[in-house]
Amino acid sequence: MPDQPPTFRPPTAAERPWWWRLEDASGGVVEVPEPYADQRFASQGDAESWVGEIWAELAEHDVAAVTLLEHDRVVYGPMSLSA
Repeated sequence: MPDQPPTFRPPTAAERPWWWRLEDASGGVVEVPEPYADQRFASQGDAESWVGEIWAELAEHDVAAVTLLEHDRVVYGPMSLSA
């Protein structure tokens, strides 16, 4: 009999270290609804693709800028979402 597949578990922060801090115009953190909240990515490219696809939707939720982080290290930002 084949081995049983492992039980599904969400990836850990170590497995998906890239994330965006979503900020308002004064630099404060913006709380956004699902599916935008708490998104984490395996690579910088994945994170950048995601924000590139949904930046206008984030702006509709009062996100004025984003900062890219790898774990707790700021990679760049804040980057404005204004057109």
